[in-house]
Amino acid sequence: MNGNWMSSGSSAWGALVRGERGRATMTLIALRIVYAYNWFDVGPGLPGISATFGTSTQAWGYLLAAFFAGAGITQVPAGLLARRYGTRSISLVGAAILGVAGIASAFSPNFWVLLALRAGTGAGAGLFFSPAIALVSSLHPEGERGIPVGTFSSAYSAGAGLGVFVSAILIPSVGWRGALAVGGILMLALVILAIVQIPLWAGAPPEPSAQRKRGIPTALSSVAVWGIGLSFIGLEGASLSSGQFFVPYAESIHGWSAALAGAVGALFVFPSLFGGPVGGILTERYANRRTQFVVLTAIPACLLLLVPFVGLIETAVIAIGFSFGFGMTYAIMYVIPPYIPGLTDEDTSLAIGLLNGIQLVGGACIALVVADIVALYGYTAAWEALGLFMAATLVFIPLIPRTRAGRPRAT
Repeated sequence: MNGNWMSSGSSAWGALVRGERGRATMTLIALRIVYAYNWFDVGPGLPGISATFGTSTQAWGYLLAAFFAGAGITQVPAGLLARRYGTRSISLVGAAILGVAGIASAFSPNFWVLLALRAGTGAGAGLFFSPAIALVSSLHPEGERGIPVGTFSSAYSAGAGLGVFVSAILIPSVGWRGALAVGGILMLALVILAIVQIPLWAGAPPEPSAQRKRGIPTALSSVAVWGIGLSFIGLEGASLSSGQFFVPYAESIHGWSAALAGAVGALFVFPSLFGGPVGGILTERYANRRTQFVVLTAIPACLLLLVPFVGLIETAVIAIGFSFGFGMTYAIMYVIPPYIPGLTDEDTSLAIGLLNGIQLVGGACIALVVADIVALYGYTAAWEALGLFMAATLVFIPLIPRTRAGRPRAT
């Protein structure tokens, strides 16, 4: 059994990097990295934005929530559009919108324009994500999707880590505007590369007969998909807010330099790059996903509770454990939609869009609450709240059914 498992993993890794499919997958992974940079490049700049526009700490929550809400609201439309026009087209349009809005954000004349443009950047991110993950899945045969999809999922963490660290380094020299512009420029450059590298057959629109189906799509009425979305609202809020708020927290509370705060802040997101492939392998091999979800969320939640009470080394260790755990969780939730009873491969993009949209809108609300907590009660209370939010939304876990291991069922 171990030999088969290792052989299967080796085959999947090989498919990830070779040939036309491999080049397309690696380009999408690069897009995913820069996409994530554009989520987190604003966090280290929050104090500078307040200084530029004369806003309070509570306004940080509105700025973060605008992006998260923009990304969340467009998730389901992205899935619906992908069913009609194909995942390749919609994901690249979303990536282009993200890049343009990211560059425009750097030239915002006031806070309200920046708020609107960050919402637009989030909308582009929402249009990109679920079609792109379905596109990656379609590039690989059944039974070999765990590692490519898990790697694509966890590549977000590499970009998020770069967003926290690189922008923290850039801001002292080019300001928060320069940090935002870098993300937008890189995104547009990769969109051009993706147009060349991703074959036209990949993520093509479905047959016209399939487009004429009426009624509510199965993915939107699936209790299991709603269960996944609701169960991890707390995780979404914590994974997003911890990375965004850590640099201002470390600079103001611990007095760390921008470079040190950015480096440790990146550890709250970057190590999940390695957790994603592990989660993908677990998903393909085992069916006890409720247990996996609870364990891999509860442990990181407990770790967050300790952040205000420890020093530099302990914080780094906590950050690594936290991000590795949630990286595994996200990979599992993004791989399993085709395994859910009643769903097929064609439902993947819409199912992921729905569950991710639920989580992002919920995460936006959590960001607002956390910003208020920071302003009213301080950072210690905010870290405790993030850990408790993660645990609290796990009450929806019973809505997720037991799913089969191995290859998806025939449809």
